[in-house]
Amino acid sequence: MSLAARIAGSATVLALVFGAAALAGSRIDARPGEDARDAAPAIGAMAANGDGHGAEGGRQAPQTVRGLAVSEGGLTLDLARTTARPGRRTDLVLRIADRAGRTVRAFDVEHTKRMHLVVVRRDMTGFQHLHPTQRPDGAWTVPLTLREAGSYRVFADFSVGGRPRTLARDLAVDGTLRSRPLAAPAPVAETDGLRVRLDHATPRAGAEADLRFSVTRDGRPVAVEPYLGARGHLVALRDGDLAFLHVHPDPGRLRFMAAFPTAGRYRLFLQFRAEGRVHTAEFTQEVAR
Repeated sequence: MSLAARIAGSATVLALVFGAAALAGSRIDARPGEDARDAAPAIGAMAANGDGHGAEGGRQAPQTVRGLAVSEGGLTLDLARTTARPGRRTDLVLRIADRAGRTVRAFDVEHTKRMHLVVVRRDMTGFQHLHPTQRPDGAWTVPLTLREAGSYRVFADFSVGGRPRTLARDLAVDGTLRSRPLAAPAPVAETDGLRVRLDHATPRAGAEADLRFSVTRDGRPVAVEPYLGARGHLVALRDGDLAFLHVHPDPGRLRFMAAFPTAGRYRLFLQFRAEGRVHTAEFTQEVAR
């Protein structure tokens, strides 16, 4: 074989080797340490695409749920303690760490706060929505009392660099567990002597649902005051895995737009301010296929 032919053959082999390496590299995570679940939607949900608005025919654009992982996008929720005693106040301390283990200190303001903390037992009882205080070292602290034994889910809901995140971790409360079955769906909930009604068509999985609430006392409308930058705040959790749904509030009314990713039951926790205090109304929502 001539020298020119041998050189041409070697160049072809090298091209094939480098091409294969490039293809393999495209399949490797270029950001090690990021939770593998970041790139995959929750079971039954679709791949993320913005906030889910603007789809045709009333169908939401693909959207994932949040709050299923302790780590996402290189950020990790770290709890200083993961156990507590029932009925005793404890100072819950948490921090958000980056891939290098450093405490994240800069957070965006979302709904008038830099950090929202939601705590609820696995049977979706004992709901609390708290706003911790950030310490000079970047960690967050808040007093917390969990009255009954069981496994609680702690959700840290925040935004960093313009990107909202919800990370979650379990907190165990020692004692004998007395779990409660999920309440049946009902259009009306009672809280602090107020009657709260949920008016809407039956939501369908993947479609945008318009959830509207009204508040009365003794049959008379009750004025709802601003709370967290809107007329109310709504947390929606999926039965079973407690997936945390992103819900869009209407700033002027007790109205929310939500996209339920899968059929099944969800627990809705509506918080609003009326008569000088914050109230919480709870609903079970059935979502059709």
